[in-house]
Amino acid sequence: MEHLWAPWRIEYLQRAAETGCILCQKPRESNDEANLILYRGQHSFVILNAFPYNPGHLMVAPYRHIADLQDFTDEEAGELFAILKRSLELLREVMKPVGFNVGLNLGRAAGAGIDKHLHTHIVPRWAGDTNFMPVVADTKVMPEALIGTYRKLREKL
Repeated sequence: MEHLWAPWRIEYLQRAAETGCILCQKPRESNDEANLILYRGQHSFVILNAFPYNPGHLMVAPYRHIADLQDFTDEEAGELFAILKRSLELLREVMKPVGFNVGLNLGRAAGAGIDKHLHTHIVPRWAGDTNFMPVVADTKVMPEALIGTYRKLREKL
């Protein structure tokens, strides 16, 4: 049997034990490139997912630590949706996907890894981007480094 190595996954497994909310912590820091923050609005920001499903996997999150859609003010919800739309435009222009998965996982039971800080996932999709690797090897092949994706997207903002 051959072994396929995905050493970057250990970072994800080790981060699971960290305390605190990264969606609160990262925007407070001043190094957007190191934290993969692409854009900052008044109420929300865009960050690349550090453990993406596909290249260009973004998350749009409010600065405010809220877990439920009903906790948004109308102004916060409006800005988040506007940023979501702009993020889709940016990904279409730079990454050239043929589709997207856009969604919210509200609560741990719904699959939220960060269940106390609401965030919207935007996953670019291409025809044939699902192959045998995740099925037989439980490994996802990422064809581009995160910092490369960050720099391409940031350049177009």
